[in-house]
Amino acid sequence: MRPRRALLYMPGDDRHKIEKAAGLPVDTICMDLEDGLALNRKQEGRATIAEALAAIDFGASERLVRINPVGSGLESADLEAVVPAKPDGVVIPKVSSKKQIEWVSAKLGKLERAHGLEHGSIHLLAIIESAMGIVNLKKIAKADARLQALIFGALDFSGDIGAKLTPGGEELLYARSAVVAHSAAFGLDGIDMVAVDFMDLDKLGEEAKQGAAMGFDGKQIIHPAQVEPVQAAFTPTDAEIAEAHKIVQTHAEHQAEGTGAFAIDGQMVDMPVVRAAERVLRRANLPQQPQNE
Repeated sequence: MRPRRALLYMPGDDRHKIEKAAGLPVDTICMDLEDGLALNRKQEGRATIAEALAAIDFGASERLVRINPVGSGLESADLEAVVPAKPDGVVIPKVSSKKQIEWVSAKLGKLERAHGLEHGSIHLLAIIESAMGIVNLKKIAKADARLQALIFGALDFSGDIGAKLTPGGEELLYARSAVVAHSAAFGLDGIDMVAVDFMDLDKLGEEAKQGAAMGFDGKQIIHPAQVEPVQAAFTPTDAEIAEAHKIVQTHAEHQAEGTGAFAIDGQMVDMPVVRAAERVLRRANLPQQPQNE
């Protein structure tokens, strides 16, 4: 999977903002058909996104589309409009059961065949934003081979459980931890919550660093000014990259010699440590396989 340090939402009906996002050095751009659009703008949003996917050069950025929730009555039209333009992936909001992911995957399969696209070429990301979503995380995380990431939706979640958001966010720690733990357990990316106050970049940076320390792979953002501090928080330092590369390289050498666990600088290294090093290299957008010198 590719790095997703920052996932930037753009309203799907605003071509100018989508073009501006495409010019940013951001890992992931998500064109929104859900919360970012009024009901009477959905059709225009579908057309704008399809045109943008066909005409705009997004560079190295991942191109996602957030559809409306399964069961809303809008999701089929969303997919039918944007799939022919070949987005990289689809974001499913308000996921509370595996059936929602299975439905979207099956629909994608039919549309891929109808439009001559490779089966499975469009991946999925699921937003967990309810108590039921947290309860069903294990089933959701292994629902479908297309699924690549779990995203935590803090605002809807807090509303669903009746919590009051506080500056420290203690009321969200259990749910955030559950999302990141299930992401890691099932080999998925974990994407942390949105920071609503996009003007306070210092606070944003600290929140992003906390998310990285918790094990998240990236964070949702809603403004171009948030790209740099968030991606910096999820980018390993040169020292961390060097240490991770050393672990992966040494592991490969020991595997070739038929040995398992080994020590580096007096510290025991086994597979969990190696996997953590591989995640560091992936965050740094470096190859995980050892390179010949």
